[in-house]
Amino acid sequence: MGDDSWLVVGLGNPGPGYAGNRHNVGQMVLAELARRMSASFTSHKANARVAEGRLAPGRPKLILAAPNTFMNVSGGPVANLLRFYSLEPSRLIVVHDELDLPFDTLRLKATGGHGGHNGLRDIIAATGSNDFVRVRVGIGRPPGRQDPADYVLRDFGSTERAVLPTLLADAADAVELVASAGLTAAQQKFHAPA
Repeated sequence: MGDDSWLVVGLGNPGPGYAGNRHNVGQMVLAELARRMSASFTSHKANARVAEGRLAPGRPKLILAAPNTFMNVSGGPVANLLRFYSLEPSRLIVVHDELDLPFDTLRLKATGGHGGHNGLRDIIAATGSNDFVRVRVGIGRPPGRQDPADYVLRDFGSTERAVLPTLLADAADAVELVASAGLTAAQQKFHAPA
C-alpha cells in the first residue's frame, strides 16, 4: 500500500437497529466520507465493510472501514485490516463517540489510553499499540441519572438531529485534514474556540 494511505475506522454496532444511535456516530462520519468520495461499501474478509477512494486527485487514499462486530470487539477486524493493507497503527484514524465531550464538539488526539471506551480498549489490545489518531465526536453526558450504557444506545434527540449533519461534516473534514496535512494542523483548526 502506498505511503499516502490511511485506514479510517468508524466505530459503531452492526445492523439497522443501531444505525441512529449515539454510539454509531463514527460510522455516520464514515458514511459522509464515502458520499464525498462517491465510494460504496463492500464486504471484506477482515469482517468489515470497506470503501476505498480519494477525495480529490493527488489527495491521500482513504480506506474507510466499519467493523461488522459489535463496538466492544472492534479490535480483531481493525488489526486484520492493518495487516491486509500493510499499514502501521500510526496510519490509523479511529472515529468514535465521546461521552466526556459536549455534544457538537470535536477533539483529536494521537496515542494515549482508551479513556474507558471499550471499542478503543479492544483496538489497543488487538493491535498491541495505542499509536493511532482518534477523532473524538462529542455526544455529551446522559441527563439526570440515566445509565451511560443506555444513553449511548439511544438515537440522537430531535434537537441534536437538527445539528448532526454539521457535526458529521466537521468530523469528516477533520479526518480529511489529518490525512492531508497532519494531526497538528487538524487540531489547530478544530480545537480553536468558535
